[in-house]
Amino acid sequence: MKNILVPTDFSEQAQFALDMAHAIALKTSAEVKLLNVLELPVDSSFDASGEITQSSDVNSVFAIQLMERVKTQLDELVKDPKFKDIKVTGDVVIGNPYVNISKVIADQDVDLVIMGTQGSSGLKEILVGSNTEKVVRRAKCPVITVKQAVNIESVKNIVFASDFRDDLAKLVEPLQKLQKVFDAKLHIVSVNTPSNFENSRYYKKAMETFVEKNNIKNYSLHVYAESGEEDGIIYFAEDINADMIAIATHGRSGFSHILSGSLAEDIVNHAKRPVWTFNIHN
Repeated sequence: MKNILVPTDFSEQAQFALDMAHAIALKTSAEVKLLNVLELPVDSSFDASGEITQSSDVNSVFAIQLMERVKTQLDELVKDPKFKDIKVTGDVVIGNPYVNISKVIADQDVDLVIMGTQGSSGLKEILVGSNTEKVVRRAKCPVITVKQAVNIESVKNIVFASDFRDDLAKLVEPLQKLQKVFDAKLHIVSVNTPSNFENSRYYKKAMETFVEKNNIKNYSLHVYAESGEEDGIIYFAEDINADMIAIATHGRSGFSHILSGSLAEDIVNHAKRPVWTFNIHN
């Protein structure tokens, strides 16, 4: 692992993400890249270097002042003495957060994104979604979302949930890297629901085939019955006091996303634990 990206808005949750990235960087010698994306008023125009390109008005003056303040704040964070033992860089860009985060992931060969999130629920979750959800859905590298402080030395039990109907070949290597970083046990679980019922022998065989084919080590296998997949994964993680949840996402967008939703995004929104996601269709 060489590059860890931490998008930040200087919130408490973003600080939790940065602290986790710092701890992982110490173990892997990775560089931490901080990114703040400013969404400015539509009538404020800047060129690629951040310079204003039209005559100053109230909004443009405000935008310049905001840009300078954020750059100063980010520079202070980069130079924080507690990060002196790793390489930390920071950048401020203007535009859409999801678009710019995706561009940095692609352009700078990011290996892992760690994002703080408050989660969402109700009408906001259905109609709007968050930039975090969009990154989780479409990022070309694994994403870890956190809602509270994480001591990575205590991350020793990771739940990996799947129904094993998808081709998980692309997920195996990053999942094993995750397990290695934390030196953790993988608790592999399939949730059996009334609407998508399979007998336990099917799930057991699918999981055994997965671990044998991919040489998975330090694991346990489970079938968990619950009314819905999301609740089953979250409840199982609670039952075994897991430290993290890992799950694949299909990266659906547009109309198909509205129709089918995303189990991974639901878990990110509602689970209290850190959630690791990986888009298996990238």
